[in-house]
Amino acid sequence: MTDANTTRSLRALFLSDIHLGTRDCQADLLLDFMRVHEAETIYLVGDIVDGWRMRRSWFWTQSHNDVVQKLLRKARKGARVVYIPGNHDEFLRDYLGTHFGGVEVMDRCLHEAADGRRFLVIHGDQFDVVVRHARWLAYLGDWAYETALWINTWLNRARRSIGLPYWSLSAWAKLRVKNAVNFIGAFEDALAHEAKRVGADGVICGHIHHAVMRDMNGIAYVNTGDWVESCTAIAENHDGSLEIIRWTRLEHERQQPLLLPRAEAAE
Repeated sequence: MTDANTTRSLRALFLSDIHLGTRDCQADLLLDFMRVHEAETIYLVGDIVDGWRMRRSWFWTQSHNDVVQKLLRKARKGARVVYIPGNHDEFLRDYLGTHFGGVEVMDRCLHEAADGRRFLVIHGDQFDVVVRHARWLAYLGDWAYETALWINTWLNRARRSIGLPYWSLSAWAKLRVKNAVNFIGAFEDALAHEAKRVGADGVICGHIHHAVMRDMNGIAYVNTGDWVESCTAIAENHDGSLEIIRWTRLEHERQQPLLLPRAEAAE
């Protein structure tokens, strides 16, 4: 457990799939999280703002504005903030190499951890064949996901009324439906292969809203998850170890750090 009232110092913090501009964004929880976590470098690994949804309907509350202001304030106080756009905020890819309020916009980058491991940091939509080759199907999938979240909201209100804990319909579907499982596996393989191709020891990405850390044949595959359902982030400690932090109001859960010796990663 993590004490929500104690500020924790990190070497690096990786956040993705916040989806500001949507009703499903857990902006208040993210603000809670950022109040008690300080990092030397903050990577915003895509889909921070949801341009797709905002084109259909505008939803922007004060808490969404507060998230932006909090990130800019951290940059002003000396944190390096790197924004790597995803498919939902792809409009920012027109501004690669520029700075906004101290925030660097990059397509991808290499992050060197304290223990010397190098990680490719990328959103990952470039390796999603649906997004790349069937944009209409990607939009349809986004609509289906939005519908599942709406159903999930009402389902969990009913569950809370009878004393049952939160349960995620979309997360269940991702891990039970064969095609979804196959897609996740192919996505992970593609990202691990890209990390190996560029000479990195691992990859840190987002896009599929499924936080995980695993060793894939000597390549560390790390996914940041999202701030719509799971409320997860990847933290690098000052010794170079990585961990998943799952953040809710009731429980601040930390996964054991991912330890991948450089000798193993280089094989």
